[in-house]
Amino acid sequence: MALAIVRDLREVRAPTSAEELEQFETDTMAGFVLARASAGLADSTIRGDVGHLEQVRAWFGHPLWDMEPADADAYFGKVLRNSPSGTRLARSHALTTYFAFLEMRHKVELHRMTGRVIECPIDEMNRPRGAKDAQLRIPPLKQEMGQLFTGWAGELATCRKFAPMARNYTASKLMAEVGLRVNEARRLDLDDIKWNLGRFGKLHVRYGKGSRGSGPRERMVPLINDAGRTLRWFIEDVWGQFGGDHTRPGAPLFPSERRNADGSSRRVGDDALRGGLADATRTHLPGWTDKLTPHVLRHFCASQLYLNGLDLIAIQEVLGHSWIATTMRYVKPRELHQTGENPQVAWSKREAERVRGVYELA
Repeated sequence: MALAIVRDLREVRAPTSAEELEQFETDTMAGFVLARASAGLADSTIRGDVGHLEQVRAWFGHPLWDMEPADADAYFGKVLRNSPSGTRLARSHALTTYFAFLEMRHKVELHRMTGRVIECPIDEMNRPRGAKDAQLRIPPLKQEMGQLFTGWAGELATCRKFAPMARNYTASKLMAEVGLRVNEARRLDLDDIKWNLGRFGKLHVRYGKGSRGSGPRERMVPLINDAGRTLRWFIEDVWGQFGGDHTRPGAPLFPSERRNADGSSRRVGDDALRGGLADATRTHLPGWTDKLTPHVLRHFCASQLYLNGLDLIAIQEVLGHSWIATTMRYVKPRELHQTGENPQVAWSKREAERVRGVYELA
């Protein structure tokens, strides 16, 4: 019975040419992209990860598999020291994912070619701390939002460019009333309004944000909180001023002043909607300048729905969340914070009372 020869995995084998290594690096990145596409991630998510990896590779100047923890210390501790936390976290996540791919798919081959044993340079000591959604967003009070939109509506009578301002006003109201994301609102078509569905009518949101970068996730959103009345006014009195053809398939609900090559109206950009909200906030709700964003309007919608008695499952459906835990982070009514009581305790008490009431009715 013969004994097997045991070799140290760190033993360097025959050297590989620079050309072979360069080709192998290209192949592994292509394989990484294909594997992530196979997992169902959206193209934009994959492009983002690859972009982060290319940034690190350009700084490092060598294949990423050569990175050591000390290299990651230098990069995140010096180069990205003053960068936004979201950038640091996204770059760290992309690097960690790429090394996991190398370890699962190419560990043996890389050792044969380079003598290196794959080990991620991001560890518990240098891993960037925090989370992208760590910031607590407490939306304005209902009275404050009323002040904003009342003042904004009054300004429409005297503004220089009525149609663009009315468009930005309507889109912001829609975000506050039914919780749309800014990119969900701007990508709506006229045909996405289903007036005959349900009691109030519904919006067909075709480009909802998917969970964990999985791509568009469709949903139907009821036109509650007078959202239907706002949309009817915009379509009947404002939309035609952009000069678009309402019979054209794919005609955008919120057009831009600019035109496509065929003369049709372009779709408004998110920067125009953000800028319109920011300008109105500075004028009519100055205490929220630089704080009231489209996403805060979404938090306001969730909080008001909860205060008005809608249960968390229903709010989850309206907002299009994959996980109820995400919806719970959105329900942060400012009214609870003004009572002096711990908001999480107040929320827990309220939910317990709701559940108790359900069982009593049953």
